[in-house]
Amino acid sequence: MHKPIINIADVELLPRPPHMAPTGKAAERYEAKAGSIGQRLGAQKLGYGIVAIAPGKRAFPYHTHLANEEMFLVLEGSGEIRIGEQVYPITQGDVIACPAGGRETAHQIINTGAVELRYLAVSTRLSPEVAEYPDAGSFAVLAERPASAGKPSPMLMFVGREEQSLNYWENT
Repeated sequence: MHKPIINIADVELLPRPPHMAPTGKAAERYEAKAGSIGQRLGAQKLGYGIVAIAPGKRAFPYHTHLANEEMFLVLEGSGEIRIGEQVYPITQGDVIACPAGGRETAHQIINTGAVELRYLAVSTRLSPEVAEYPDAGSFAVLAERPASAGKPSPMLMFVGREEQSLNYWENT
């Protein structure tokens, strides 16, 4: 069994792998490093890790989850979180709830401070999941594929827009 304890000082924060890194104009807005904790400890129903956002940047686009709930605990730094139509200041020690839902629960953390903003992110791990991106008018379908011998579970992801949908009866 895995040791069920890790100190956050021992969590290595890494940039996104090249195939997941923002490109073009998005690279100007998004810059984050992350370190996985949950998988290292053998967690099965919750995902958790540390995220660090550079000053003036965001980790992820404004989004909402239809299945999974998230919670954030600000460890260092300050910034703001946009939830639905509201923007709230956040700082060290703040706990933020982001339940699953529609546009009213869409959220995005932005580092408006002068130093790195670090937070602990905790979420349920329901799969498949649908995430909506209200600003972009798009959605993503994400599903965890079964793991194979000692390798992490690969993720299936499809990003699209509703108007691009095929007819349900097409090609049947």
